Parts: sequence; structure tokens; C-alpha cells
Amino acid sequence: MSKRKKKIDKRQMSLFDVLKRVAVSEQEPAEEGELNIANKLRLALITAIRQCPLKRFQIAGEMSHLLGHEVSKTTIDSWTAESKELNRIPAEYLPAFCRVTGDREPIRLVAEHGDMFAMPGPEALRAEIQKFTEQESKARAEKRKRMRFLEEMEG
Repeated sequence: MSKRKKKIDKRQMSLFDVLKRVAVSEQEPAEEGELNIANKLRLALITAIRQCPLKRFQIAGEMSHLLGHEVSKTTIDSWTAESKELNRIPAEYLPAFCRVTGDREPIRLVAEHGDMFAMPGPEALRAEIQKFTEQESKARAEKRKRMRFLEEMEG
């Protein structure tokens, strides 16, 4: 049985790219408005809605259920309308929106511009496990150093 390769999201930067960008941004002075991602976020929402099999009113209904309060189709329309410049999706709504549409791009976009790296659950867990593995290796190395020092002290 052959394994299927996972599709890689071309929009997702690699961890190396994010770290490189953070290092460069720390060295250079910030440009005015460089973190104004309103248009990018609006386009990410539009793309997520277009690629979602649900209609906008269904997305609104599912989000309302997840959030515990009303989100209407009109509200979603205002988040994506170019003419409604002052209407933005609240940050606390992004997890529900991404879960309902199945598209993580809006959260990834916000995280990336905050110099962070967003990973889906299993990948985040793998990264955390790797961190523990590295900590164990460091602890073993420190233990070996102390054992050698103790042996030298005891002669």
C-alpha cells in the first residue's frame, strides 16, 4: 500500500523563512504601516469562503454555534467587502472562522506578521516532543559532566 503525500500549502512559509524574516526585521527600522494587514486578511477571508463548500449563511450559522452568539451572513459580508473598510473580523472570531471554513490562512497570516509560526495540532505536538528530546539530551550531557567532575574529585 502506497502512502499518499500530503499537499503542501504554498502560502505557508517554512520555519526557516519566518526566522530569517524575524532576524532581518529586528535589524532594520520598521516602516510605517508595514504591519497593516487589513487587505491581506480580507483577501484571505474571501479565499477561505470561496474554497469552503458551505454558503456564507451556513458559515455564519456554524460560527454562531461555536462562538455562542450571533454572527450573521451580513456581518461576514461586511468583513470581506472592500467598501466596508472599518468593518474587520475580531481576532477572537478567527479560530471559529478557520475551523468552519477549514482554511488556516487567516490565522497563519496574523501569526506570521506577529513574527510567530502557526502550526496545526499534530505538527505543534511533534515540535513540543522534539523540544523535550533536546532538553533530555542537554540534561544527560550535564549529568555526564558532573559525573566526570565527581570522578576527578574522588581521584
